[in-house]
Amino acid sequence: MTARLADIAAQAGVSEATVSRVLNGKPGVATATRESVLAALDLLGYERPARLTKRSAGLVGLITPELENPIFPAFAQVICQALTRQGYTPVLATQTPGGSTEDELTGMLVERGVTGIIFVSGLHADTSADMERYDRLRASGVPFVLINGYAPTVRAPFVSPDDRAAMRLAVTHLVSLGHRRIGLALGPIRFVPVRRKLAGFLEGMAAELGLPAERAEELVQHSLFTLEGGQAAASALLEKGCTAVICASDMMALGAIRAARQRGLAVPGDCSVIGFDDSPLIAFTDPPLTTIRQPVPAMGQAAVRALLEELGGTPAPPSEFVFMPELVVRGSTAAAPAR
Repeated sequence: MTARLADIAAQAGVSEATVSRVLNGKPGVATATRESVLAALDLLGYERPARLTKRSAGLVGLITPELENPIFPAFAQVICQALTRQGYTPVLATQTPGGSTEDELTGMLVERGVTGIIFVSGLHADTSADMERYDRLRASGVPFVLINGYAPTVRAPFVSPDDRAAMRLAVTHLVSLGHRRIGLALGPIRFVPVRRKLAGFLEGMAAELGLPAERAEELVQHSLFTLEGGQAAASALLEKGCTAVICASDMMALGAIRAARQRGLAVPGDCSVIGFDDSPLIAFTDPPLTTIRQPVPAMGQAAVRALLEELGGTPAPPSEFVFMPELVVRGSTAAAPAR
């Protein structure tokens, strides 16, 4: 027990006496300190004493499109931690190819009595999807929040990064390095974030290079949000003489680097690549990826706050909370190659 107390105290940055008071449910410990001790207990893999187990305030569903792209587990971790801190039990439901659809997962969660649902990059981002599914969900009395995507006909809180600003940041960075032929690798055009990124790219190319929209659109390739999709899109852009490629996701950017190397091009010596997301571990790729960082912690916490306001009976008016992304410069961008 003494060794365990010492480990927990060191992890939490408190005394062993404080750890003992928390584990024994004694008063006189600040709430923040108590939470730090419990977090240290969890991090070290120790089981919480039964007396510290709190009754859940309710189940909250979290639906993601998949978990292969590391940005979705990142969102899930932030959202689940925020819900747990508020006393709710998160239930993660993930779509898989050939598996359950978003509607099926939603129905399952509603049947199990969830108090609310958070959707990440769901059908609300697809302009070809029927948005009445969300009207039916609201009519059933289950509040929800939607991350990444926007549909003006859906009465709910939305949380998004500023995709337009993200692309302008990327274009400005590359132009400052001397690049003039800059390509854009995107997902399918039916998705709202894709349309916004395209608009931001065209605005950036016009502002920085004076390039008309019709000419800038020649430097755009649509594919899938996967490594293979990025590779295919980048191959087409490199064929058009692009010296830099902006990608709609970090996974696509890794595919773009592969495409460049297959053509015998060095990254960033012959071709610069920018990703989008700043997914976990992306700083450790070869080369470390320059990317646009989605503010995942702020977005995830905002989504939880918006849902809790709905559950508390004080919902904000249906609107979109837009968060500014950040350019993270690493090793995959450099001065344009001399021609």
